Amino acid sequence: MKHMNSEVKEERTSNKNRIDLFLVPIVLIAAFLNLFKIWTDEYANAYYTAAVKSMLQSFHNFFYASFDPGGYVTIDKPPVVFWIQTISAKIFGFHGWSVILPQALAGIGSVLLLYVLVKRTFGVWAGRFAALAMALTPIVPAVSRTNNIDSMLVFTLLVATWMLFRAVRTAKFGWVLAAFAMIGVAFNMKMLQAYMVLPAFYVFYVVATKITWKKKIAFLTTATALMLAVSVSWAVVVDSTSADKRPYMGSSQTNSVLELAFGYNGINRLTGNTSVTGSSHKQPAQTEQQTASSETKQSSNSSADSSQSSNQRKSSSSQKMQAPGGGNQNGMFNTGNPGPFRLFQKGLSDQISWLLPFVIFSIVGLFAGVKFKGPYTTKQKESLFWLAWLLPVAVFFSIAGFFHQYYLIMLAPPIAAFAGAGAVALWSMYKQHNGWKSWLLPGGILTTAALQVYIMSPYVSSIGAAPIAGVGALGVILALVLAVRKQRKNSLTNYLGAAAMVVLLAMPAYWAMTPIIYGGNSMLPSAGPDSSSGMGGPPSTATNSKQSGFNGMQPPSGSSNGGQMPGGSSNNGQMQPPSGSSNSGQMQMPGGSSNNSQMPNSFSSKSSSSKRKSGGMNAEVNQKLLNYLTKNNTGEKYLFATTDSTSAAPYIIKTGKPVMAMGGFSGSDPILTVSKLKAMIKKGEVKYFYLSGMGKGGQSDVITWIKDNSKEIPSSKWQSTSSSAQQGPSGNGTLYEITLK
Repeated sequence: MKHMNSEVKEERTSNKNRIDLFLVPIVLIAAFLNLFKIWTDEYANAYYTAAVKSMLQSFHNFFYASFDPGGYVTIDKPPVVFWIQTISAKIFGFHGWSVILPQALAGIGSVLLLYVLVKRTFGVWAGRFAALAMALTPIVPAVSRTNNIDSMLVFTLLVATWMLFRAVRTAKFGWVLAAFAMIGVAFNMKMLQAYMVLPAFYVFYVVATKITWKKKIAFLTTATALMLAVSVSWAVVVDSTSADKRPYMGSSQTNSVLELAFGYNGINRLTGNTSVTGSSHKQPAQTEQQTASSETKQSSNSSADSSQSSNQRKSSSSQKMQAPGGGNQNGMFNTGNPGPFRLFQKGLSDQISWLLPFVIFSIVGLFAGVKFKGPYTTKQKESLFWLAWLLPVAVFFSIAGFFHQYYLIMLAPPIAAFAGAGAVALWSMYKQHNGWKSWLLPGGILTTAALQVYIMSPYVSSIGAAPIAGVGALGVILALVLAVRKQRKNSLTNYLGAAAMVVLLAMPAYWAMTPIIYGGNSMLPSAGPDSSSGMGGPPSTATNSKQSGFNGMQPPSGSSNGGQMPGGSSNNGQMQPPSGSSNSGQMQMPGGSSNNSQMPNSFSSKSSSSKRKSGGMNAEVNQKLLNYLTKNNTGEKYLFATTDSTSAAPYIIKTGKPVMAMGGFSGSDPILTVSKLKAMIKKGEVKYFYLSGMGKGGQSDVITWIKDNSKEIPSSKWQSTSSSAQQGPSGNGTLYEITLK
């Protein structure tokens, strides 16, 4: 207790200290990476931006996080982050940047929180380096520059961490309750992903507190109960509300938040099992995985020439999509092959793993000499916390069946914390000639530089050979010189150590800037010279190296596969369907149809206007269609109905009017039946339907009935011939009208 009281006094004294001037440029760097040019992204992730537009219109839509102004279906995530985005849009006006702003500020806040958490125990230089490492971890600004949830989630979990550390220092149970309640709030941001940090919270509290086991169990049980209560509070309210008085819970198959939490947003992420049934035909439901792939396919097709399309059709449908550098890309989206070295594979390593070897050496140094039964120092206890955060999350991403690259931001805090704490610890061991431990610093520098050369090698055609050779050469030279000078203590050695840290952060810093340099993808954010494609593969060697989409990608320098995809696939730069597909080389669209049409590129980092409409969807509206629907609306609630959110979102954003995504996000939700649709039409709620090949899963009967009981509107009345107007519902779909008496 005396030790805890001294720590409290130390905290009060430290609070009186002046602002750390070294922290100021770090925060400015984070602000630049997270905020600069976010105002150019007009739609951001259009699926979520449309929800904010809808939530601004009524408290009913706000509470349930309705995707559409009509309150037909919700988005596929809990509402807390979108409540914050809606409040931001209410204050600053509805813009792409106003819905991105909360996440950008959260990214900056995470840098500051990590500085505070690490500095107190490991020293000011450890805090500075940890904050800088967090700011320069490429996936952190890439995600924070969008309206996706993960940046806010990480910030919330770091707030919970600060509360837990304070609970241990002050021995006050109230802070324990607050920490676990904050995890419950995080659950209402992205459901089970928030629970990934629970091992760290339990282990740290058990090890760090000096109270009886009886009290530890009682306190943790009570805190866990509170966390669970906060976690399910919104879900219980929604699930207990009559289905006819609220929107359908998007991306669930039973209209249940709890099913969504533990199924689609839970266990299915680990197993990769994304097949569910949603209709009498029991067609496989199409998830966000397939929807986003179809959107990327549309992006690619917009600039593909006829010869590429022909070659694609000739590709074998049984060929699996390849990950950059070889190997089948299970799970799609360049997330590599499950296994112990997955985080070192291309596609993931350049998002998060730049400092992992140094982190491993740091862990060895920080835990050197620790006995299992203790006693433990404060540094060892907090190191254990970060290790208990790092390992379970790393294991999950090493074996998970389905996730996106930007989920890796969950690994950024422990990696940055170990980078900061380890840099100081290894330097101290090195300077003190502490036996074998004095070799950890040069060893960490050497292996980290080697990994960074490996990460950059597929991008030689884009970034050039000089940066790669420079990092490799400087890393080797500095590591060797530090090894040779181990017995010398002078200022030159200090400068060499600082130079080594600069070298190890140089290329992560460049990667972190790529969403600004090349443009980002708000639907599937990632960092790298191809950041606007959102797929993390090696970039194009074409004249316009900034062009996004798969057609712009080229293999690493020296590859013999011509215009093929990296890894040796023979699709001439076009995206291949997963193994077992029966669509003859065409990427399967939501609902199981083939995308034989060519869609304009909505992913390009260069827009014809000053703002990017890169919402990861068809982020333009067909103005002629909009004019036709508006003119012929005779009081119907919905402007029109379509199969999924891809076509609906831009029109909701543009007009603020209800547009019905009949099958929810990807078109697979079993929301609508023929009898329900008939009743809606008779009540005058909807009469126009735009149907394409997308989103038939779970609603085939409804679509068949629409086609059999409607009249087709000639395309000349609503389809524009200009290329820019092809975004959104395009000429490849059909507009129908149904009126029932």
